[in-house]
Amino acid sequence: MKIKAKHILVKQEFEAKDILKKLEEGKSFEVLAKEHSLCPSNVEGGDLGEFGKGSMVQSFEDAAFELKVGQISGPVRTQFGYHLIFRYA
Repeated sequence: MKIKAKHILVKQEFEAKDILKKLEEGKSFEVLAKEHSLCPSNVEGGDLGEFGKGSMVQSFEDAAFELKVGQISGPVRTQFGYHLIFRYA
């Protein structure tokens, strides 16, 4: 099984929580990714494309696969920082 997801990567958990509030207020995930994400995928609005199990770090992958299409995760910690994950397919 493969899914499609976008993410926003920041260094601190409070940054992820602040961005999550903006998302809940209706701000665009893609715009916030371009403005805040530290990942090179930021130029694509955080789009990671399609991936299957075994291709991402475990905590990221577990969170992404638990989401239903259209859902956004809370902050997910990895060795890279804190991610907000949006599953879109």
